[in-house]
Amino acid sequence: MLAAIVERYGAPEALTIREVPTPEPGPEQVLVQIHASVVTPSDVAFRNGELWIARLFSGPFKPRLPILGDAFAGIVVRVGAGVTGFAVGDRVAGSTGPELAAHAQFAVVDQAGAIVKLPDGVAFGAAAGLCDGGLTALPFLRDQGQVRAGQHVLVNGASGSIGTTAVQLARAMGAVVTGVTSTRNVELVRALGADRVIDYTKEEFTAADAAYDVIFDTVGKSSFARCHDALKPEGIYLSPTPMLSPSMLRKTGRRARFAATGLRRPVDRAKDLIQLFDWVSQEKLRTVIEREYALAEITAAHARVETGHKVGSIVVNMPVTSMEP
Repeated sequence: MLAAIVERYGAPEALTIREVPTPEPGPEQVLVQIHASVVTPSDVAFRNGELWIARLFSGPFKPRLPILGDAFAGIVVRVGAGVTGFAVGDRVAGSTGPELAAHAQFAVVDQAGAIVKLPDGVAFGAAAGLCDGGLTALPFLRDQGQVRAGQHVLVNGASGSIGTTAVQLARAMGAVVTGVTSTRNVELVRALGADRVIDYTKEEFTAADAAYDVIFDTVGKSSFARCHDALKPEGIYLSPTPMLSPSMLRKTGRRARFAATGLRRPVDRAKDLIQLFDWVSQEKLRTVIEREYALAEITAAHARVETGHKVGSIVVNMPVTSMEP
């Protein structure tokens, strides 16, 4: 099979497209022919090695996992002898988890992992994008932020893959939603359901005074300290970026929370996927995709994500070839 391989830290050009052995599914695994995956900021961090926190996972001196990529959508082409929940031909989507390996034509996934059958009519690219943004946004808002109807929620980075999903989910939870984005994406964020949109080139959202119950900084560009006064007295600051001292201001009642959502139990992530795709089927949730790239263009996809200004998801489509029985 073809896969995007990274064997040294560096620029997007460190990636090469190469033929590698197709993995074989174990007794409790399925082999998925991947049609679409996504390139995320995490993939960029694991490829360039610039963040020490990323190297703790990916390897101190060189990438431990040569094939990046987590979210996927595709078709089951082989099943292990003990697999009962999936069959050859099933359209599926999910997350490969900590072992990554979704930037390839095929990947093996545990049948008890974060994998679900796709509803009819959901495109592979949109499904892969939702597996990325949705599996982060939902547990942050529901579990860490405990968002309730009537609360005021601010989403910073509201036009990214996590942000576009978070705006829709917070609105579905009954919150009054403020989205923060750049000038060119104001109308997009408003169309996703934000009650108010702040253009960060014109207004500093942290200047607000005790305005928000929850601030979800999906891009990690702010900090608990900067957002402290904009939170209500019992407000919560959420960030997918690890914080060194999340409790330094807890005496005021305001709190900061970080969660490694990618390390949650696969069974819980699968349940969330079922819920997310159910909302998609009900047309309550949609995936925003900026552009779809071919696998051969994955360096360009990485370069785009590395700018920090992508809109929604950056999808990578895998070349689809026939699979011999």
